[in-house]
Amino acid sequence: MTVSVVIAAHNESAVISRCLSALREGGADLDITVVTNGCTDDTAEVARQHAGVRVVELAEAGKAGALNAGDAVAASFPRVYLDADMTLTGAQIHVIVGALDMPGVLASTAVRRMVTRGSAVPVKGYYAINNRLPLFRNALFGRGVIALSKEGRDRFESFPGVIADDLFLDSLFAPGEKREVPAVVSRVAAPRHTRDLVRRLARVRAGNRALRNESAGTRSAENSSWLRDVALPRPWLAPAAVCYVAITAAAEMRARRATGWGRDESSRQAVAG
Repeated sequence: MTVSVVIAAHNESAVISRCLSALREGGADLDITVVTNGCTDDTAEVARQHAGVRVVELAEAGKAGALNAGDAVAASFPRVYLDADMTLTGAQIHVIVGALDMPGVLASTAVRRMVTRGSAVPVKGYYAINNRLPLFRNALFGRGVIALSKEGRDRFESFPGVIADDLFLDSLFAPGEKREVPAVVSRVAAPRHTRDLVRRLARVRAGNRALRNESAGTRSAENSSWLRDVALPRPWLAPAAVCYVAITAAAEMRARRATGWGRDESSRQAVAG
């Protein structure tokens, strides 16, 4: 079975090669498309060095446009949308896709694990709370990888022009139609510095808010869950909770100003381990 993988890449020359090299591990049958969008670096040239990888170049930056362009040329289903900084092997991709053979399952993803080695103490404190939030259970967002069956992809015509593409996909499926695959762990590198985390979270919050304003069916925010479900049952996490509240408040203030792209570069400096 051939699986199509679509990768949107904006100035990802530092990480795209390791992403593509990992996909070729395990001898998996993958149809890979990298869509560079608005790049000012050599992401496209680096991607072309990998045999069998289809490269599409877009002059305008924008993940939604890149995903739609990748969909337009991808050859097969299931369809996997993968972030350029992920290092999942082809064999792992096929394990994730295998969950789509289960009755009623239209979307699948990996288990989320934030890698905070080398991060500042406040960043570690933030994720000590964030990692325990119930909203990540059986969700598609925050993993950097989402697989859809053809039936799942038929749920929508094209990706809307919003930042929160993973929340958009998550909101299309009922709980029983999504599956988190325990055998595959998506290691997501946390920002190294507090300011970088604030910038990343501001972008996420602004994107989520825009999507919720546009679509009434989007999963709602659970603003008090950090206290009710995480901090109060675990009083030893009080110092981490202070970090969480302070960083969340700073990110919200920045999100309301809506300045800058907000991508964190520090997490791209090393491979997540």
